[in-house]
Amino acid sequence: MNAFKPISISLSPNTEKDDIVLSLKEIVSFGFLRSQGREINELEKEFSDKIGVRHAVSFNSGRSALMAILSAFKLEKGDEVLLQAFTCNAVPNPVLWSSLKPVYVDCEEDYNISPQDLERKITKKSRAVIVQHTFGKPADMDKIQTICQQNNLLLIEDCAHALGAEYKGVGVGTFGDVAFFSFSRDKVISSVYGGMAATNNAEYGKALRKFQAKAGFPSSYWSLQQLLHPVLMNWIVLPTYRILGKYLLLLFQLLHILSKAVHFSEKRGRKPSYFPKAMPNTLAKLALLQLSKVDRFNEHRKKMAGYYKRALLDTSFEVSEETSGHIFLRLPVRHPNAYAIIRKAWDANLLLGDWYTSPVAPADTKLEAVGYVKGSCRKAEELALITLNLPTHIRITENEAKRTVKFIKQHAD
Repeated sequence: MNAFKPISISLSPNTEKDDIVLSLKEIVSFGFLRSQGREINELEKEFSDKIGVRHAVSFNSGRSALMAILSAFKLEKGDEVLLQAFTCNAVPNPVLWSSLKPVYVDCEEDYNISPQDLERKITKKSRAVIVQHTFGKPADMDKIQTICQQNNLLLIEDCAHALGAEYKGVGVGTFGDVAFFSFSRDKVISSVYGGMAATNNAEYGKALRKFQAKAGFPSSYWSLQQLLHPVLMNWIVLPTYRILGKYLLLLFQLLHILSKAVHFSEKRGRKPSYFPKAMPNTLAKLALLQLSKVDRFNEHRKKMAGYYKRALLDTSFEVSEETSGHIFLRLPVRHPNAYAIIRKAWDANLLLGDWYTSPVAPADTKLEAVGYVKGSCRKAEELALITLNLPTHIRITENEAKRTVKFIKQHAD
């Protein structure tokens, strides 16, 4: 049956045998019925030690963690939060849900925020900056920190792509006032849904803890949905993908047996009822197991990125420059026909990444609903038209990487 599995960049890519076994144990033991437990504290402690921060507070998603951070800052309604375009709606939406105004800043060639455009877009209403380490490549924190200090702006690090990445030898997530991480199904580590807010500031740490307690936990059924994801995905959907699996995945989502990574309402700027919430203990167990493997995962990502770069030398594909500390959550590659290549690959069950074919992804997000004005970030819009992502996760073998390279070369024209 393995011959039927697609090469996938997003369908539960981090999951290994021990993750599936743990999920199954939690299901059969009804672990999803117990929201609280010691693993929550263990995860927060191990995460804070790993990142090098004093306070780590867990949530059921990066979105919830960002809402907690914005609440901790005690901003006023209508205050502006600057964030980069070439991002997911999971970043501006929590800003909107917190009654704040997202202001989009253009990115540079490296897919990270432009310090020059950031300075241009600061106003008297600006209160905070969210800096995204896109694809696991650290942003220029020296310049960003200087701009924030000069303009009295709070600095939030978006480390959803970048757990384990370093800037000048120091781990990301420690440069800002507060940082947030995501443990979503296609991030550096995965508990299907999950996230963390991290800070060295005692006042913010206390506020985050209060927000967590007030938010409460998601429903037991929601937790069960997440536990079912690695089991059904790896035992049913992926092994039969080319014949039946892709339709079963849609059916499971329509029947709410499995959750979607991004709810339809989020594409319209609306908040699903399961945000913001704390992380339930059953998902903390999954995150703990994944956290124990993060260094191995990231070394594999670097190895795969190195292979792709060598294989694509002297081709029509442009690979972004490597910098020290980059973990390559995915490898972004540019080509004038990027979107057509992505579509052809999907038709062949080679599920290449489409982060991001819109300045605010997913592509069917209503840009006006998330406060984005077309033409306001021209570099981000340009990159969205020519970027595709190659898979680097732990389940990608060099043979699969070779197949991927062969396919995109064949369909480059």
